[in-house]
Amino acid sequence: MSSHVITPGPYRATKLWNEVTRLFRAGMPIRKHRQNFRHYSSCFTASAAVDWLHQLLQSNSNFGPDVTRQQTVQLLKKFLKNHVIEDVKGRWGTEDLEDNNLLYRFPSSSPLKHVPCPNPASGTSSIKKRPSLKDKEGFFRFRSIKKHEKETQENVDPAQVEGENQPTEELVQRRALTLEDEQDIWRDITLTHLQRILGVESLDDVLHQRYVNPQNIIHNMTKVNKHGVVTLDDKTNDLPHWVLSAMKSLANWPKYDSAQPTYPGFERDVFKTVSDYFYSLPQPLLTYELYELFINVLGLLQPQCERIAIEALQLCTLLLPPASRRKLQLLMRMMSRISQNVDMPRLHPAIGTRTLMVHTFSGCVLSSAEECDLDELLATRLVSFLMDHQQSILSVPEYLLSAINDHIQYLRSVQVPMDSVSKVDPDDPVCVPVPIYTFCRQISGAEFEQQKLASSQKAMEELLDILLTDQNISEKDRRKKLKQFQKQYPDIYSRRFPSSEREDKTDNKPKIKPPLLSLKKTKTFSIRS
Repeated sequence: MSSHVITPGPYRATKLWNEVTRLFRAGMPIRKHRQNFRHYSSCFTASAAVDWLHQLLQSNSNFGPDVTRQQTVQLLKKFLKNHVIEDVKGRWGTEDLEDNNLLYRFPSSSPLKHVPCPNPASGTSSIKKRPSLKDKEGFFRFRSIKKHEKETQENVDPAQVEGENQPTEELVQRRALTLEDEQDIWRDITLTHLQRILGVESLDDVLHQRYVNPQNIIHNMTKVNKHGVVTLDDKTNDLPHWVLSAMKSLANWPKYDSAQPTYPGFERDVFKTVSDYFYSLPQPLLTYELYELFINVLGLLQPQCERIAIEALQLCTLLLPPASRRKLQLLMRMMSRISQNVDMPRLHPAIGTRTLMVHTFSGCVLSSAEECDLDELLATRLVSFLMDHQQSILSVPEYLLSAINDHIQYLRSVQVPMDSVSKVDPDDPVCVPVPIYTFCRQISGAEFEQQKLASSQKAMEELLDILLTDQNISEKDRRKKLKQFQKQYPDIYSRRFPSSEREDKTDNKPKIKPPLLSLKKTKTFSIRS
């Protein structure tokens, strides 16, 4: 019996269900049992199934050690409902299952769920792809050639294109970078990083593009307080004051407000108040729309991929509405502090504090709009990882923020508003000849090395020109630097000064020292006065 990690991709929850079903049917021990004076072959008790499946789930990398026995019982109930198992009399569906010695068996038919195959004619997804910023007509091109490119884009002769390898120059003007363009940059760069981390061919398989709002990304990355928590423009979407007060009391226990009542069991009542509020929200904090995306990130929660998983969750949580991200940040901070607080009294008589945190809030953090067979197990796995790494996951990724700001700044620096000049004037310094590259052609390694050498030599020639023309360099320093340049780049120097080579050969001839007698006699002074 072997298991494997279900990597990110479409229908991951269904694939996980089939994987658990396959492992359970292949590995669960079966034997003859006696019940009510009758013998039944090839069956097992419910308690034995709970024992075996619980150990399987805890050791499986797709679920982890936080799976409880009660969750295993709930999964076996779903197995019975979906005819993965049946009782020894062949009943299933409406029957219930408890952790007892009643007998069950496997049906002869296959219980695996059907995984839809992508349509080859339509690609990996039936969802229409959103055009990215680089595909938008005219954004990185010029307005004066838009119409020409649109007319010729579908009527290009490949033979002609292959022969065209020189850029043409026209007097053109770039259009201004609009607010919509900037928002597209925030969205596209974020999704590009996310797609690379998940390793999927297209995010359309795990994320519907209409659920991606670039304004949420911008707000979550730019409007944060000194602790990194999102701030809201509309305070009506924030946590109520009484909930914040209750969360602070638990997070800072026992250093809570002295004005609050103190009685035995007070902390349990406060904890229940907080959990009741989060379960009263209209949808989970990670939203129904992003459920499939977070389910796919679970495929990265492996010991050797911890850093990648953190980075993926960093980007995924940026897609949340700011109010949901703020609530998630405050909740995870509270859960982490309570779990690490040795002074916190036990909030449950039979469950440890950390386990209680994970299982109490997993349902209000992640769940699907429709009933999912593995909802509870997957939510437990994700919330456990979120709580343990909340400080890194829910912080602003500085590398992404820098990349986006640098890209926007670059585009702003090279673009000119169209309303700034009424017409293209060759004498106007704003309107200058700009090389227009209409295609990209792959080159060989030899061509690349040749172009690299030519570019390097051109740069050295420009440096030599600067040494010769810079008025801020003294003549002494100029001669010194030119001598160093000649020594380091003799070929470039000789091309600029062809006679220097002959002069060097002349200078290398041995010089005859003047006779000793021809030297002037030094003046001597007598010691006599």
